[in-house]
Amino acid sequence: MSHAAPHGSPDELAAIWCQRLESGDMDIAEHRAFDDWLAGDPANLALLEEAAIIWHGAREFADSPEMIRYRAEAVEELRQANARRWSRALGWRRWAGIAACLVIALGLLAYALHDPYTAYTTGIGERRVVLLDDGTRLTLDGSTRVDVRMDRESRRLRLVAGRAKFDVAHDPLRPLSVLARNRLTVAIGTSFSVELLPGQVRVVLYEGRVEVMAQPGSGVPRPILTHASGAAGLTSGRELIASTATAATRVAPLNVQQSLSWESGMVHFDGEPLSLAVERMNRDARRSLVIDDPTIAGLAVSGVFNSRDTDAFVEGVTALYPIAARMEDDRILLRFKPATK
Repeated sequence: MSHAAPHGSPDELAAIWCQRLESGDMDIAEHRAFDDWLAGDPANLALLEEAAIIWHGAREFADSPEMIRYRAEAVEELRQANARRWSRALGWRRWAGIAACLVIALGLLAYALHDPYTAYTTGIGERRVVLLDDGTRLTLDGSTRVDVRMDRESRRLRLVAGRAKFDVAHDPLRPLSVLARNRLTVAIGTSFSVELLPGQVRVVLYEGRVEVMAQPGSGVPRPILTHASGAAGLTSGRELIASTATAATRVAPLNVQQSLSWESGMVHFDGEPLSLAVERMNRDARRSLVIDDPTIAGLAVSGVFNSRDTDAFVEGVTALYPIAARMEDDRILLRFKPATK
């Protein structure tokens, strides 16, 4: 059945058109109305992309108590609205609940029967480039695992360990999401990397736009940086550092070329904590580095190293910093070295 052209605020119209496009059953008149709406304001395309991001972000959290409550409210509103259910301008949060409800209703059985993700992994010291079916390119660092689920409606990825760069094929109605611990990054067509480190997730944006959301223990996704174009937002050439234990978040500029050097087996440290440097070196280390003394974990380390040359890294940090190294089986233990008198 044909729907009349919807009415509402710009955000609500974008949400309604997103839902109709996702349904796949628009008639000719609706397609013409959509084309007119899209051409009516250059900002409408960006609003449509924002709506798609929220739609797909909501799916990742569809089983949270808050989203379940929104779905229940939305179902009651749908019952009351009857035939006017999709022309009526619903509240934004309730629209997200309706979207998530429909998705879960259609996909719950299939999801419960099997794990729909395909795992891509690298071993110690290995690099791997994967081209997904949609044209998205993944570059995996050493000791990395990325789980991928691609279907007609969504592109969901999980960074389980390590670091990966994502060159995302543009698809405004099918944003690509990357879940790393309890931080969700959603992109449409862009280039960015996500890295898992002890107690934090780092997102580097190289091109385009992303939204980074928090996944609390219960609750719908709450944007960390709602508008990536804002003065304090995540823009190209900047890095988001988000704690996975607290709400602490900061954005900092970075040297783009240095941040990509891991793809060629080099690592750059510029005042990074020793604990972070060891974590990155261990992705390629045949003999793992172990900080055996917590007092040195926060020492600021600077330098450029071949990520596969653990010995050179150990020689460098023991020569420049109050650190002593000791071999033990297949490990190198690092401890504080008191100054000699």
